[in-house]
Amino acid sequence: MTDKITNVLVLCTGNSARSVLAEVLINALGEGKWRAFSAGSHPAGAVNPLTLAVLAEQGHSVEGLRSKSWDEFAKPDAPVMDLVVTVCDNAAGEVCPIWPGHPSKIHLGFPDPAAAIGSEPERLAMFRAVYRQIEAKVRRLIALGPERAAEI
Repeated sequence: MTDKITNVLVLCTGNSARSVLAEVLINALGEGKWRAFSAGSHPAGAVNPLTLAVLAEQGHSVEGLRSKSWDEFAKPDAPVMDLVVTVCDNAAGEVCPIWPGHPSKIHLGFPDPAAAIGSEPERLAMFRAVYRQIEAKVRRLIALGPERAAEI
């Protein structure tokens, strides 16, 4: 058993919903053995309020969560990532920066809850559904470990 912490960068375009949900879930379910960060190729500038609502109702802290550029994680002083996970098809298709450490990459696509239309309760239901989908994939990722992440 190793004490190494697995660093994961979760990417999406806006970094306001899916990538933030995955970041929080990896940090919570990883029990200190996984450390997640999230970023976007074109960050929205703020985390979607419904993302924050779902995380809070699930008992997660939302303190310090912010929408940020993936450029922060391509700098020489950035944490070295072991794994980069794209959670939206747009980010998966974009040319990413060169990440220090040359991490493994996987794509786990999820519907964009920020694009949901309807009443607030209907949109909130979409955020909850995507949260559950991401939670299932994160549990599988952690069970398999970073070396088998491509099997998800």
